[in-house]
Amino acid sequence: MSSLAQPAAANLVQSVDWLAIAPPTLAALVALAVLVADLFLAERRKALLGWVAVAGLAASALLLLPLLDGDRATFCLAGDADVCSYSADRFTLVVQFLVLGGALLTALLSVTALKDADRRLPDGEYWFLLLSSAAGAALLPAARDLATLIVALEVASLPAFALVGIRHGDRKSSEAALKFFLSSVTATAVSLMGVSFVYACTGTLYLTQVADRIQHVDGQFHTLAQTGVVLTLVGFAFKTAAVPFHFWVPDTYVGAPLPIAAYLSVVGKAVGFTGLILVTVVAFPSYADVWGPALAVLAALTMTVGNVGALRQRATRAYSAVRLLAWSSVGQAGYLLVPIAAAGYSDDPRRTIGSTLSYALMYAAVNLGAFAVAALVGRTRSANRLADYRGLSATNPLAALLMAFFLLCLAGLPPGVIGLFAKVTVFSAAVDAGLGWLAVIMAVNVVIALYYYLQWTALLFRAPEGDPVRHRLPAPLTAAVTLTGALGIALSGAPQLVLRFAGTTLF
Repeated sequence: MSSLAQPAAANLVQSVDWLAIAPPTLAALVALAVLVADLFLAERRKALLGWVAVAGLAASALLLLPLLDGDRATFCLAGDADVCSYSADRFTLVVQFLVLGGALLTALLSVTALKDADRRLPDGEYWFLLLSSAAGAALLPAARDLATLIVALEVASLPAFALVGIRHGDRKSSEAALKFFLSSVTATAVSLMGVSFVYACTGTLYLTQVADRIQHVDGQFHTLAQTGVVLTLVGFAFKTAAVPFHFWVPDTYVGAPLPIAAYLSVVGKAVGFTGLILVTVVAFPSYADVWGPALAVLAALTMTVGNVGALRQRATRAYSAVRLLAWSSVGQAGYLLVPIAAAGYSDDPRRTIGSTLSYALMYAAVNLGAFAVAALVGRTRSANRLADYRGLSATNPLAALLMAFFLLCLAGLPPGVIGLFAKVTVFSAAVDAGLGWLAVIMAVNVVIALYYYLQWTALLFRAPEGDPVRHRLPAPLTAAVTLTGALGIALSGAPQLVLRFAGTTLF
């Protein structure tokens, strides 16, 4: 009896590749360390927690370097080393770099925000939640089974709900968190139902096995399988802020602390797009005739609604700058959806996905830079209206020049060459896939976006109204603005580096 039990027990024991899982694991460990340290630190010394979080995120990002030498996988199925729950391949590393880099820049913005908040933002809880969300976001691109994918998605999302509403005594913050929470929970429930349908039809949760078995589902389960695919996609479409699942975005960005709005616009979006890529290209390639056209329509609607919403923002309205960035992020989500939709029509869908990652890397750098300058202006102009940026060049020329550069990158105009390069890459993906109508809609939306980006850029260099307000740059905020500016300028000088880094064959 014991001899029979030994092989069975051995099958339950898995070797863990600790190096492969090191980046998200370290972020999670630092989150726990910060929470425990908060219990013992005096109030005047709690600012140290922010620098511990910054160091932890930087170390997590550095742990990606040893993984560049080849693909690694762990938590594999007993007897089949090719079927694993965690994979550290090129796709994973690119998205983890984006996520951890975005979280690091958010942490730098947050150090100043917490200091200015005058104890309305609790240090320990704030840093614990941010690091926990970053750990979940870093885990998600490595997930290769539906259970791990959903768990990682919720680990990234649940702390974000709390971060949106963490400001004490702020009704706007509480309302934003409630709207974000209710919308997201509904989308998660829909996704879970979809996953359960897929599991019922295939008998597995591993993405590669789902891809193989879902093609051979019995006829009586065909409708159930189709429903499962659609419902699973709906949940991830919400996370990407695709229309019609975008309604939570403007109010959530306005109600959240500004660094968290920046985090949601970049890292939160990366989480949604990563999950969408994994379930479409890896798990459901045989249903490309279903999700390809659906995502193409979503892309067209999302970029159009987002850009029209941004166009309608009035310069004198309270929080109009943040609202414009929020609507702009919805429009940018439409562009990011284009290559994923094109993958449904492509003979080599995994190659097409490189365009989405290239665009996401560009968008992350310049959008975080724009939010960093918005955080600078918001320190003296709490309403953060577009009108508050008038004459910024007279009071802080460097911040004005960098903000203009970030806006031109988002618009796709020189000297923001990286923005132009990214848009051409996405446009080419649509044309190569035969989606000429979508390329035309994208071109029209790029022209619409030019108007409001250039209008904001022009405000920066107009004569200020009244006495100019000096904006003092604290060191963490300076570091965030400088890093994003340097990255944007470097990539505009050598835009081909983005596509080379993102890779043409990702899986």
